[in-house]
Amino acid sequence: MAGAKEMGSEKLELAQVDDEILERYNRPGPRYTSYPTAPVWKDDFGPEDLEDSFARANQAASPVSLYMHLPFCESLCLFCACTVSIQKNKSVAVPYLEALKREITHVGERVSRARPVIQFHWGGGTPTYLSSAQMVDLFEHTRERFTFAPDAEIGIEVDPRVTTREHLESLRHLGFNRLSMGVQDFEPRVQETIHRVQPYEMTRDLIAAARELGFESLNIDLIYGLPYQTADSFRATIDLALTLSPDRVAMFSYAHVPWLKKQQGSFEKNLPEGKEKFRIFRAGLERFLSAGYVYIGMDHFARPGDELAVAQHNRTLHRNFQGYTTKAGADLYGMGVSAISSIGSAYAQNRREVPAYQQGIADRGIATMRGYRLSQDDRIRRAVIGRLLCHTVIFKHELENEFGIGFDGYFAAELAQLEQFRAEGLVTLPPGEIRVTPLGRIFIRNVAMAFDRYLREQQMDKKPLFSKTL
Repeated sequence: MAGAKEMGSEKLELAQVDDEILERYNRPGPRYTSYPTAPVWKDDFGPEDLEDSFARANQAASPVSLYMHLPFCESLCLFCACTVSIQKNKSVAVPYLEALKREITHVGERVSRARPVIQFHWGGGTPTYLSSAQMVDLFEHTRERFTFAPDAEIGIEVDPRVTTREHLESLRHLGFNRLSMGVQDFEPRVQETIHRVQPYEMTRDLIAAARELGFESLNIDLIYGLPYQTADSFRATIDLALTLSPDRVAMFSYAHVPWLKKQQGSFEKNLPEGKEKFRIFRAGLERFLSAGYVYIGMDHFARPGDELAVAQHNRTLHRNFQGYTTKAGADLYGMGVSAISSIGSAYAQNRREVPAYQQGIADRGIATMRGYRLSQDDRIRRAVIGRLLCHTVIFKHELENEFGIGFDGYFAAELAQLEQFRAEGLVTLPPGEIRVTPLGRIFIRNVAMAFDRYLREQQMDKKPLFSKTL
């Protein structure tokens, strides 16, 4: 992807995408931040099951990744599908933080101090909804109960509309070294429609302050497919974004799920769909490639020297609930309302409503709502899907050696399905390999779906589960 020849090849193939292929592949499908995906998980997986996973992880002595969900926002962005709590009265954060600290203590007692925390992330919601003093207190409470590696990646999601220089100074002093900030779109009409008015200058000034304070990596989030967007307007947004020189960019496809988030129904008639949405995506892809960014996959771009690009080149890239990461092999401990853990061969999710979460913590120390134990087949398919999404290539012998299977026999039905993808230029199938083409990278969720054994059953369910793949 880095070479001009490859970049030109990708543009050529993008130009040849026809309506029939778009119609066939732009259908609901998972983003595969986990496999199996969350609709497969079971309600009978509870706190005891999660603590069993804690014990096994300590025996394995794997490194630790921590995620904490801070759900509060001052106002609702209408496009948002995250677990948020809209509260003008910031006193609501006090009991929530007390519950979160109790959960941190409970989990910390069950994680060996010999296991280093190599990644720590605050998401939301808007973590900078908290005051600087609250952030310091929460961070110090965590640091006292876990062992942080000296080179730990410590990141936070910030909203430029509410994040102050005092916030940044406190975060940097605590050791945060990565900032991710939402932009979505700089076009005023789009901002007004989605209820997120954020002038370019506001984002520019916050990034300048963060660089001055020494944050090592700055990420911006954009969304394509929002109401009133066009390919031309999105190019203008990206041109402004490029003046900020972000180290990484997440260019998410807008997930229209009004059956889950009712506020999204307010602008349903003004959404670009199908061919127009693809034109917007293509405009973004071409702009970032032309600016020298590496297309990591799905929705992520990075500068060539960034850790993500290096990890992809070295085939050590990993995917988890925060997207692409360089921290493969770490067990993820999620804390806070709705937070998800991925520990060994188990997933677990906390309760999704703040009162129920706080009550669960008060009663038990953890608030597990549901979870899942992976079978051997799940683990094999998770490895295949993860490598496709991260590396765009499968070396069959690696899976055969790791899991003791004959790849072609085990995946005979899936390989037959890939023949259609091969015929349409999405994959090539050289001996011993599955390789995703530049065109296939655009539809890589669809390629991964071929290996999802639960998907057919989910598609028979009349209730919608996933957003469209483009």
